[in-house]
Amino acid sequence: MELKIVKIDPPKDANIILGQAHFIKTAEDLYEALVNAVPTIRFGLGFCESSGPCLVRSEGNDPDLKQLAAQKAFELGCGHSFLIILKNAYPINVLDKIKAVPEVCCIYAATANPLEIVIAETEQGRGIMGVIDGSKTKSIETENDLKERKEFLRKIGYKL
Repeated sequence: MELKIVKIDPPKDANIILGQAHFIKTAEDLYEALVNAVPTIRFGLGFCESSGPCLVRSEGNDPDLKQLAAQKAFELGCGHSFLIILKNAYPINVLDKIKAVPEVCCIYAATANPLEIVIAETEQGRGIMGVIDGSKTKSIETENDLKERKEFLRKIGYKL
């Protein structure tokens, strides 16, 4: 077994969702889930097929994000994994819809941070072992940090 790291830096003002599913119709079902959750969403997705021709299947409504998601999914090359790169929405707006897609097994990450995906490769194929999401924690929140967090959440409309 060989361990590898695949790095994904989201484009400016974009988020990434990385997950695992199990069936070729995942690409179309995820497309429908995303546009039903946020009609103004812009996204691309790549789905790594794990049997038959073993292709990256891609969907999306933004040609640049669709191409980037397909390229990054190909770099991952992990069976039945999917990668969504989205704009005009946040993961919090779409995660419930994605998790409700019948063939979705799990979500590894949903972030605007750079990702490092730890991959194991064997003779059979490749699998995601884990995800490094952003930077190492630097300290514990202070009272001032708490105040700033609460103000930020209210400023962007997620709290009253």
